[in-house]
Formats: sequence, C-alpha cells, structure tokens
Amino acid sequence: MILPPRRSTRWSPAFRQLYAVSIGNSIGQQVTLLAVPVLAVAVLRATPAQVGLLGVLGTAAFLVIGLPAGVWVDRADHRRIMVVAHLVRALTFASVPVAWWSGVLTFGQLCAVVLLAGTATVFGDVAEQSYLPAVVGRDRLVAANSLLVSTAATVQIGGRALGGFLVHLIGAPAALVVNALTYLFAAVLVGRLRPDVTAPRPARPAGAFGRQLTDGVRHVSGNPLLRPLALSLAGINLTVNLTTTMLPVLFLRELGLDAVALGLFLGAGGVGALFGAMTARPLADRIGHGRALWVPGLVVAPLGALVPLVDTGPTLWLAGLGWLAMAWRTGIGNVIGVSLRQRVTPDALLGRMNAVFRFLLTGSIAVGAALSGLIGQVLGVRACLWIGAAAAALTWLPVFCSPLRRLVRPPLVATPHQPAPAAAGPPARTGR
Repeated sequence: MILPPRRSTRWSPAFRQLYAVSIGNSIGQQVTLLAVPVLAVAVLRATPAQVGLLGVLGTAAFLVIGLPAGVWVDRADHRRIMVVAHLVRALTFASVPVAWWSGVLTFGQLCAVVLLAGTATVFGDVAEQSYLPAVVGRDRLVAANSLLVSTAATVQIGGRALGGFLVHLIGAPAALVVNALTYLFAAVLVGRLRPDVTAPRPARPAGAFGRQLTDGVRHVSGNPLLRPLALSLAGINLTVNLTTTMLPVLFLRELGLDAVALGLFLGAGGVGALFGAMTARPLADRIGHGRALWVPGLVVAPLGALVPLVDTGPTLWLAGLGWLAMAWRTGIGNVIGVSLRQRVTPDALLGRMNAVFRFLLTGSIAVGAALSGLIGQVLGVRACLWIGAAAAALTWLPVFCSPLRRLVRPPLVATPHQPAPAAAGPPARTGR
C-alpha cells in the first residue's frame, strides 16, 4: 500500500501501472464475453439453458466466497492477490484452445474454466478496488474512477468488435489465446509495480473471522447511502444480464447473424458506457451525486423497450440505440457509485465493503443468467428480453426513495493519511 500522492494534475507512476493493467484486463474481458458464449453455441451446440448455466458459473464464485473473500483481502497483501488472480485466469483460459486443438474440448471443461476464472476474479477485483484509494487518495477517486471506467468503455467498443472479428477469422477457441495473454501481461505488470512511497500496512482486522465478515455486511446494510446504492446497482446488473445472456442465441441462431454483428451490437454498449463515464463527473457536479444516480435511469427507461425489438434491418439500429442509452446510464452509475463507496468507507473495511458489493452485484449477474436461461428455455428468447427491459425501467427507485435522492456530495471519512473535511450537502452517517 502507498501513501496518497500530493495533489497534482499528474498521476503517480503506481496509478499509471494500474491503469495499464486495467486496459489489459478490459481487452481480455471483452474477448471472453463474446468468445465463450459463441464457442458454446456455435461449436459445442449449447442450448439456451446451457448458455444460461455458463453465465451462472462465471459469477457463482461471488455468491459462494464473495463475502469471506473480503476478510481475506483485508488480511493480505493486495498486490500479491492481484498477481495470483491474473495468473490463474491466464492458465484457465489457455487450457481451452489447447483442449480444442487436441480434440478433447467438452462443455464440462468450459464450465470448469468459467467457474475457476470467476473465482480468481473475486479476489482480483476486490483487491484492486481496495488498493485504489491508497494509490490516488480519496479526494481524487471520482477522477480516477472516471478515467478507469472511460477507458474500459473505450476498450469495450473496440474489444467486442475485435472479439467478433477474431472469432469470425480464427474461431472462438483460438480467440481465447488473446484473453490468456492479456491476463499474463497484467500479472507481470502488477508484479513489477513499485509504489513511490511505502506506507504502513493497515492494522489486521480485530476479532474472529465471522465477526470481521459481519462488520463488512453491517457497514453496507446499515449505511443509508450504501444500502440503496447496492439495491439499485444489483437490480441493474440482474436486468441487463437477462438480455445479454440470450443475445448470442438470438443473433446466431434465430436471426442468422454472425459473431461480427453480435460484437458490433454489444460494442454499441461500449459507446454508451464511455459517454456515461465522461459525463458522470460534470453531471454530478451540476445536479449532485445523488440525482446523478437516479435521474439517468428515469430518462432512459422508455428507450430500454427498444432492445427487445432487435431484428434484421432498421430495427437492429433502433435496438442498438436503446442498448447504447442503457449503457450510458450504467457508465454514470459505475463512476459515481464506486467513488461514493470508496469515499465513505474506512481503510480497514475497504476489502470487506468491496466484497459485499461484489457479492451483491456480481451475484445478481448470476441470478440474471439463471433466470435468463430458464425464461429463454420455457418462454422463448424474445420473452426474456421483454421481461429484462420492463424490470430495468424500475431499477432507479431504490435511490429515489432514499437519502441519496438529493445528496450533493458524499461525506469523506477520516483515514490515517488525511482528515475528513466537512461534507457538502445533506449530512449522512456512515453506520456499521
């Protein structure tokens, strides 16, 4: 861990290295999000239920070990956890093309790969988000997260399109080689990261394991700012995944389109997420952080109904517009939401707070994938998209019905490195 940098318009070398790691991770993730379901549908002839199962397994680890992972992360070295997580993901994804070239690839192996990679992601993501406040300082979290989310959205635009072309040209199994290499690159870069100033490690959390875990849950569930934020973001993830899980089946099997078209459609979401990340900070400064979390959801709710209309011809473009609008709202929520979480949480609870949010947010993705597979199998793929759009239109309500509704700026908790200034806007406690 390192001391926060002095206020400057330039980023520290440590953050620049983390930024490069984020770019590599984003490339790998976008290729995976396209290559894995295409591999399942086009090569292994998976059913809608099996595609839904893959979506569940990719995030099931967050439901099983997501909460205790926060305690383990708070007890350990964050950088070392990130290195191990990147290496595990590199090895697991590299096994897919090896098995395919050997003629032994099965759907069972693909399920195991997705599950193991998801387990590594639990620890890697929680450790990275817990590491960021010490690298940039809490007063620069909105700017840092805006840059990270903007870059991830930019990569999403080109990454999914690139994934579509790679799958089309060399096949889905070979495309996963790119993913393995990006994680290997990230592991090497994090391993070489040397902060400018070494700060004392936070004190080991006091109390038994169960008590430490409970403290993290209580911090989120008892905080009037974090609780509605978690409910709203979990709802967004669940409803969006109702749609994304079935899109490969709809595009490749029912509409007869190829992986390139699917990649370009999903890439439109990257355009929206990028615009959302870029507008999040000025929007929050103008209307307040609280309103920036619910007003965009209310505005784009009608546009989400365009996505289930996706078809060949002009409706494909209309559906793409609706998908872009929904991603714009998500991009804003990512920047404002993550920054709010990190600002109101003490250093000693960062790992557990991030684990609770990862448990809820990524766990909701698993639930969405399971529901998507079930609905797609029983009622049809198109019905699944309509249900997702209808539910997504309501996900702004938890924030609207909470103290977040008019919050101008979140309070900043005191840390060992900096005192907490007076919060702008309505006061809010940070209950545990």
